[in-house]
Amino acid sequence: MPQDQTDVPFMKMHGLGNDFIVIDRRHRDVPVTAALARALGDRRRGLGFDQLATIDPCDGADARLTFWNSDGSPSGACGNATRCIARHLMDEGRDAVTLRTDRGDLTARDAGDGLTSVNMGAPVLDWRSVPLARDVDLDHLPLDGDPVATGMGNPHCTFFVDNVEAVDLDEIGPRVEHDPLYPERTNVQLAQLTGPDHFRVRVWERGAGVTLASGSSSCAVAVAAARRGLTARRVCIDLDGGTLWIDWREDGVWMTGPTAHVADGLIRADWIAGQS
Repeated sequence: MPQDQTDVPFMKMHGLGNDFIVIDRRHRDVPVTAALARALGDRRRGLGFDQLATIDPCDGADARLTFWNSDGSPSGACGNATRCIARHLMDEGRDAVTLRTDRGDLTARDAGDGLTSVNMGAPVLDWRSVPLARDVDLDHLPLDGDPVATGMGNPHCTFFVDNVEAVDLDEIGPRVEHDPLYPERTNVQLAQLTGPDHFRVRVWERGAGVTLASGSSSCAVAVAAARRGLTARRVCIDLDGGTLWIDWREDGVWMTGPTAHVADGLIRADWIAGQS
């Protein structure tokens, strides 16, 4: 419950339909619990989102970001939300920003033409840090479909398929998300190569389900494809909600795409009080 017992301002944003509620805590403490995140994430009884993000002050960076999934579980990274918040902060008068996350310090900048780029950091390619339950070949996991494991702040499992529309994402997504090989669950991607360095991708996010887009998942697909020798390190990703451009460089995996700040509103204090 907010210390001053007043309504809480929020922003509604999305990146290609991957939608967020953002609470800016740089000037006011607003405690967020798993129960509150879960209640807010309910699309019928709350506000509804794929992820909830908070913005906090941070020494050594422009802001500290923390993420929750709609089921109330923590999310270590959220690339589309990071881009949306970066754009919001740059609109306050900055040309570029550094954002501290559980993933580390991420740099974002204006890419022109209404696009925003963020460096999501180097991919995690050690089985302990993804994390996986045991030492296996990350490029060829011992699961049906021969997927690839990648860490991008969140665990990822990428399946390369001939036709993403022919695979039942609602079935494979939750099954793989909860596979014992992934002790912290995993995001799941179906990736179809549609042209040179060009993919059609569908995503199941752990703790959220099918989503129109996912930035960290898109980064994981690009890294997995390059490791498999399917593409170069710079690829175009067509998701259900639109297109992202991913570039795996020496300094990290850069993601570029559009952002949308949809609305500002207030969460009633009396409603928050009832969610404990």
